[in-house]
This record gives sequence, structure tokens and C-alpha cells, in this order.
Amino acid sequence: MAIFVTFVAVMAGFISLSSPSPVETTSAATTSNSKSSVTLIYQNNLNGSDDKNHIGALILDAASQSNAAAACAALNEKLLPQSALQQYQSDFINALSYQDYANYYHAGKGYYIDNGVVSVSKQLNFASAAGSSSRALPVLCTQSANNGSSSARPTNGTEISLASSGNIFVGYRNQKSFRFLGIPYADTPQRFKYSSVYSKKGQTIQATAYGAQCAQGGSGSEDCLFLNVQTPYIPKAGSKQKLRPILFWIHGGGFTGGSSTDALSDGGNLASKEDVVVVSINYRLSTLGFLAIPGTDIKGNFGIADQITALDWVIANIAAFGGDPKKITIAGESAGAGSVRTLLGSPQAIGKYQGAVSMSNLGGGVTLGLKGDYGTTYSTYYTIDQSYTVAGPQIFDAAGCNGTDVSSQIACLEKVPASTLVGASTVARYVVQDGKYVNTPNLILSTHNGSTAHVPVIFGIIRNDGASFSTYPETPIANHTQGLQVALGINSTWAERVISSNLFPLTNTGNLTLDSFNVSQRIATDKTFRCVDQATVYAGAQTKAFQKAYYYQFERTIGGYDPNNLGGPKDNNPKNPYFRFHGADMPWVFGTLSTIREPEDLWSEQLVTSYFGSFVRNGDPNPDLRYLQVRGYDKVIEGVKNYGQWNQVDGGKKSGDEVRLLDWPSTNTGYVDVEQCNWLGYPLDYYLKGGI
Repeated sequence: MAIFVTFVAVMAGFISLSSPSPVETTSAATTSNSKSSVTLIYQNNLNGSDDKNHIGALILDAASQSNAAAACAALNEKLLPQSALQQYQSDFINALSYQDYANYYHAGKGYYIDNGVVSVSKQLNFASAAGSSSRALPVLCTQSANNGSSSARPTNGTEISLASSGNIFVGYRNQKSFRFLGIPYADTPQRFKYSSVYSKKGQTIQATAYGAQCAQGGSGSEDCLFLNVQTPYIPKAGSKQKLRPILFWIHGGGFTGGSSTDALSDGGNLASKEDVVVVSINYRLSTLGFLAIPGTDIKGNFGIADQITALDWVIANIAAFGGDPKKITIAGESAGAGSVRTLLGSPQAIGKYQGAVSMSNLGGGVTLGLKGDYGTTYSTYYTIDQSYTVAGPQIFDAAGCNGTDVSSQIACLEKVPASTLVGASTVARYVVQDGKYVNTPNLILSTHNGSTAHVPVIFGIIRNDGASFSTYPETPIANHTQGLQVALGINSTWAERVISSNLFPLTNTGNLTLDSFNVSQRIATDKTFRCVDQATVYAGAQTKAFQKAYYYQFERTIGGYDPNNLGGPKDNNPKNPYFRFHGADMPWVFGTLSTIREPEDLWSEQLVTSYFGSFVRNGDPNPDLRYLQVRGYDKVIEGVKNYGQWNQVDGGKKSGDEVRLLDWPSTNTGYVDVEQCNWLGYPLDYYLKGGI
């Protein structure tokens, strides 16, 4: 895992020595949060270049004035000096006022600081501790970890340990959150067997570095079922007070790649800015995660089952890390969004989460004369027989496992190196109807019944998601028909039908190749993303299968999946035309944007994180104005006040404001390309008609 430095301290009213049982890794005695909670406050504006102009602090539970300094010393910190509070007065007014707003601490009664007490009304008020020395007040300590990067390693004195389920977890803090990385949530998985929640006891788990990613593309490991926790708050041991809501993140990657370590979806900034706990997980991929063989116990969906095992671990343990196990929002992008969609209909998962966010879920189907569609299997599930027909024989053949019967073939496959299985030209990557984790051919939205989770949901796409799944011609095209054929992989007959439909008009910029590709990416966006996801919220709202439904389209992005190397806007100016690519939404949701091209980038990032943070807290993406005021999020207030609410999809009725366009400013519009989706075979009432 990683090297870590333990600190041993004894402090009246806060830290005590513990004597753990025999452990997984050799370690000296560790400290625990036996007598107090620890809250990390930091006024996070998401502008990484501005981090040097801000400091954070640690809040400890009430102690007497005589024990306050020792409480900080136990964390290798000191009582916060008055000079620091004065220098960063605006930050601390907001951060401490929020503690009062959230009913965590009473800002007006004050906190012990170095040589005094500070309280907050509309300003910081300083007083001598002489009249308060006998009172128990919360304690404000310095926060010396000043590196807010997701790659920041623990420094001497920043490690912290806590106990849960009979084990000790050693993590650390950086500038913005407490971080516990590489936590094993399951016992070491056996190949083609379903995972089970981590069962060892008496272990010290060094959670200071990421665990191995799951085997993919010739790399990674089969021992990969790890998760990460970023949290702004660690409660007193055994306490269930002040628990924060949880974002449970499932990474994308086509069910063949990706991991929980992606810096774009690092949870530290979101945890800090929105006061939530972020959990990100690995799950088995490719043939190791999705192989299904008819007539055997290998029924597929091992990766989906891993996600549910991780949910079970979170429910059992997350309170010790400051998270509320009864307020979990599952979220994911691309294949992670497909996972969320699957979990919304999984009998084994329903009831284990209270909200869901599906970002750029793929759908599609047999349209435009195609024999199949890459996106189809994310929203429509194969039978085990169908999945095996598509991938099974090819996998056995590539592995050299061509025995005379299935049993001998499987025995052979179990001995093949993981890298060989996941590196083959054909792999299993399909959610299937296994009868336990998935028992329907798609998400049932035509009725409100127990087969679909009745929770608030957000679905949405990026404006040009399809540009990442269309082929830009290597040489200039001769005509529009040819361009459509190349970009979409369709024949000339269907290309002509697209043109004659007049639904996807060609805009003439003088570059026919680019203009034709623009039409192609619009079609790909519609058929693979937009149509299926708009139909999902439409049906789910009308039948009330979903408790509430919201929908968005990202209008502002940076980067993303760009296999055609088309790049960003000219001169890096987002006011110039550019493609908004698949996967480019994560920096806006998690607040991890590393490049700011113009002020609107930062403002929109601040606004979008507030939308999604509010949804995690309340099941509604519209943040409370009082919350924004006490936190000092002035630009978000401007965005909310001036540009209106993100409207709930209203019972499936077309009212012209169902889609929130995420940008600066963010505005509402009606469903997009409704007529085009009808032509492609995915009308808004697609799921009301049974999804067929």
C-alpha cells in the first residue's frame, strides 16, 4: 500500500492509545478518535491557482480552556492564532457561520483559539479567555497540511486513524479533506465468483495510497476491490451525530477500463466545498467482470455485484468516516452511468441508496440499418445466451481453451493469466439478465412498481457526446453521403435516408468534411445518448417510477474523450466553436477543473458543483439561498437568482423547460431533437410503450 508515519499522543479529552489485535501490516500502536470529532474547514472557491491565498483549520469538540492546546497538539497542530483569523477574516466568517447554519457548532458562543476566544456574528469577535476558561468550547486548531492536490501525499503529522467493524484505518489529510485511499471493501475475489464484503477483523489498514486498479488492457490486478473516501469530517468514535450525505461514484470506461483513481473525479474538492462524503470504487471489468456462460454458475455481472458489495461495505462502515449511510446518492459517468441505470432496477441494490445520477448513459439500438450499436447494451440487457454468443467462443479460442466440454474449458480459463483475458481482442463487457442482480431486459419505466427504485434522479448528456463515437474522415470527403458513411459506419442507402429526412441539415462553413461530421456527431449523440436518456426521464416522471426527475445538457467543457484529435476551441477561447466531448463533464461536477480559460469557466464550475452538491444533500439540485449566503458563494447566488431554477421534469408533460443547459449562465430549454428521436425510433414515450 504505502509508507505511513504514525503519531502517538495522549491527550485528555481527545486521543487515547489503543492496542489493536494482530494486524495485516506491522505498525506501532496507533491513535484513534476516541474522545472528539475532527472537522476540516477550508473556504474552497475551486480556483487551484488561488489556494496559496487561503488557509484551513481543524475544529475539535468542546474542551476546557486548559485542555484546548493539548487537544491541538495531539494532531501535531497548535491553537489557531488571532492573526491568522484576522488575515483570512472573510474565509473564517463564512466557514464558521456555516457551522452554525448546519447546527454543528454555535458560532456565537465562540471557539477557543490561541490566547483567547473567537465568535462570529456578522464579523469575527475576539475576547480574552479569562472569563471563559471554565467553560467547554469547541477548539480551533491550525491546519498545516497546505497541499490541496489530489496527488498530495501524507506529510509527517497529518495521518489520522479511526476504527470501524473491528479494524483500524489509517488515512491522512491534505489541504481540503481527510483522505482514506485503497480500502479493501471485499475479500480477495475469486475468479468468476461473486464478491463478499471484507470479513477480516483486527486489521490495521494503511489507507494512504490507492489500491491496484482492476485488470484491464493487459495491466492491473484481480485483487482490486478497493474504494476511496474523501470526507470533511471524522466523528467521535461511535458517534452517529453530524453525519454528511454521501456521493457514491462509479467510474466509466466501457466496462473494460477505468478506475477510482481518476484525478478528474477526485472527491476532495466536492467534499470540501459542498460538505459531503465522496466514495469512489473499483469493480471488476472486462471478461473477469462480465463473462456469462449458459448452463453454468458463471452467470456474469460480477462487476455489478462488486458495486453492490461496495454499497454494503459503505452502509456498514461509512458512519465512522463521517458519512450518513441513509443518505447515499449513487452516481456514474458513461459505463458508470450504465451501472447506475442497472442498479436502479437491481433487486439486490434497491433500498441501499436514496438518489441517483446518470451522466451520459448510453442507449441506442438497431437504427440506421446497423446490425448492432455499441451503446445498446448499456440500457438493454442481453440474456446469458446472447452474451455468450457475442463473446464466449471468441474468449475460449483466444485463451487456447478449446476443450471437449464446457467444464474443461472453464477449468482451463481459470488458469489463464488475467492480462491475457482482458487483453484479448474480444472480451465480455455486457450486463446480462442473470436472474439475481438483473432480472429484466431493461429498466422498467412503464409503471410505478417495485422493480425500479423510487428515488430522485438526474440524467443528462454532454452536447456533443456522439463526437467521441464518430469517425472523422482521414481524408477530405467527396460528398455528404460519403461523410455519413465513414463517420457513422452506415451504408449509402441509410446515408441518403438521413439526408432526405431533412431532420439533420448540413450547415455550410466551407469545410464539407467538418460540416458532414457535425451532422454525424449530432446523429450519434441522439441515437446513443440523448434519445434514450430523455425518454427515460420523460417516462419515469409520468409514471412516477422516479420520485423526482431532472435532466441536463452540458454546454461548457474542457477536454474529454477525443479519439479523432479534434481539439478544443480556436485560441483556447470557449466563445469560438468546439466539440463538447464525452467524459468532459467530470471536472465540473467534482470541481477539479485545472485550466480556466475565462472567468465563466470558474463561475460555471462553482455553480455546477453547487447543483450536484445540493442534489446529494436534498434530492433537489437547486441549492438553498441561505446555505449559499452563509458559505459565501456569491457567484453561485448570482447564477441561481438571475437565471432561474433547475426545473423538475413535470410528470412527463412537455412544458418547454425540461432541460437544464449547464453553462454560465445556466438556462432552461425544452427537450432537444424530439422529432429526430422519433425518426430514429426513440420517441419520448419509448419506455411508456415497454421500451420496444
